[in-house]
Amino acid sequence: MKYTRLLGLGMLLALMSAGALSAQQLSLFTQYRENATLLNPAAMESDFLAFGYNMSFGANYRRQWAGQENTPETQSIRFSYINPYRSGATLTAGAYLLNDQTGPTGYTGFYGRIGTVLGADPESGGISIGLSAGYVGFRVRSSELVVRDDGDPLTGVDQSQSHPDIGVGIYAYQFLNDDNLIYGGISVPQLLGFDLTFQNDNGEFNVQRLRHYYGTAGWYYFTGQDSYLELSTWIKYVEGAPLNADLTVRYQLPNAPYLGAGISSSGIFHFEAGINVGQSYNAESNFRVGYAYDYSFSSFGPSVGGTHEIQLAVALNR
Repeated sequence: MKYTRLLGLGMLLALMSAGALSAQQLSLFTQYRENATLLNPAAMESDFLAFGYNMSFGANYRRQWAGQENTPETQSIRFSYINPYRSGATLTAGAYLLNDQTGPTGYTGFYGRIGTVLGADPESGGISIGLSAGYVGFRVRSSELVVRDDGDPLTGVDQSQSHPDIGVGIYAYQFLNDDNLIYGGISVPQLLGFDLTFQNDNGEFNVQRLRHYYGTAGWYYFTGQDSYLELSTWIKYVEGAPLNADLTVRYQLPNAPYLGAGISSSGIFHFEAGINVGQSYNAESNFRVGYAYDYSFSSFGPSVGGTHEIQLAVALNR
């Protein structure tokens, strides 16, 4: 029995052959800088790097290939805290809830994370080491699985399994002078790869969960106290898929709006824009709304439609 399914990230065609499924299962983000701590538990939030906010809350919604039904949808809620006022070792902590659904398959995970920044002056630079730990529940609605071979139906009750998970990362950042900041990190956000076996009326099939390897890097050029130009990249690798990289440039205008654009090695172009309310280097809080749109220039891009992503964030000095 053979099946074909497009899964969560939209980067791979998941091949189900003889009841076995092997695919990439982590979520994509267009505004990945806003979700840096989901990609790397050691990452420092952009609000901290650019404006010194040490506490932030955020929510993200993403709908991929909006021209089709049952395409990937992702929702996330995150919290981050940094204590940058101690020399030698600085505490970083946070948590996030992530839900991803693609047709009949999906998962929900809750993670906490903790780390430390090594450096004499963490507001100027340092090396961060982070660990995340959580619990992930996978689900399959068997009756909705798409069968490729005619006359070969798949029936059965819905299935679910839950497993613990951990992630690790390292991240470094440094002000070169008053106008330039560089950063970069590597991570494995789900270290525990495993095989999930689901039973149905016709037998069983497997979902293989693979490790993902991420790299992020970027450069801030501050054009004023409340404005900057940022160039960033997100590199992704998973066994069985080609290396993929996103490159994004964003310009934060003084005090309020920002604009950005980017492209990926898979032929996807994206545009992003947002507005800040109350942002300045000396402000106690800031509220941000952002929107991003993806469009694929690959052969199937025009037929599947674009991708929309909305994010809300609140940053505080505490």
